[in-house]
Amino acid sequence: MELKLLTDLSNPPKELFYRGNWDADIFKNCVAVVGSRKMTDYGRRVIEKLVSQLVFEKKTIVSGFMYGVDQYAHQVCLENGGMTIAVLGWGINYPLSSSDKKLAEKITENGGLLLSEWENQPGTLWTFPFRDRIIAALCQEIYVVEAGENSGSLITARNAVKLKRKLFAIPGPITSKVSVGTNQLIADGLAQMWTGTKAISQLPLVTSDPILAILENEALTTDELSRKLNRSVSEIGAEISVLMLSGKIVEKGGKYYLNDT
Repeated sequence: MELKLLTDLSNPPKELFYRGNWDADIFKNCVAVVGSRKMTDYGRRVIEKLVSQLVFEKKTIVSGFMYGVDQYAHQVCLENGGMTIAVLGWGINYPLSSSDKKLAEKITENGGLLLSEWENQPGTLWTFPFRDRIIAALCQEIYVVEAGENSGSLITARNAVKLKRKLFAIPGPITSKVSVGTNQLIADGLAQMWTGTKAISQLPLVTSDPILAILENEALTTDELSRKLNRSVSEIGAEISVLMLSGKIVEKGGKYYLNDT
């Protein structure tokens, strides 16, 4: 099968194999959700919020079918009645484990697709990053949920930038190894920050940021900020991470202060 979306690539796949019922409409509004294989509980909660919102917006969820963020994105999509596309890092005919096979069957039974540019190729160190370009090309938006410093998800992100797709990253705790990559994408200005309800490309000024406004008067913990602003701890924690990355606040003894240096 051929897809016009893939012609944006300098090296599009010569062939594309699939499982499921082919319907070109599934490709009209695709969004990629990718991330670390070492998914944390924070990453799990982010996926539940993000994917359910994207499904409500009638988006097709595209991911790489690997354990961790990828497979959970597929699962949450299906649980919310959405359609999802799994782009495999191995041949379409390559045998799956029992749990992977069950997920693959659910995807195709619910109108989704499994895609690969190979028939019998086993997964190797080069096939996974090579397939990442397909994930990026199929989508107009790419969300990176969690990514370590050398995560394969950053390859998808680089492809997204190269293809001029919209790239979003979810900020995470600066102490988390699987948030190093996402935080760096934001810090480098390559990705917009998604904070749960919206994406922002830069931090607001001190006078307009509610967290910074509160910290002008007193140092507070994440829980205290959550109560005062009536927002979730995970959302506050994400924004705190970005504020720390930008050098606007510092942490001492579990409390956050404005950085006066």
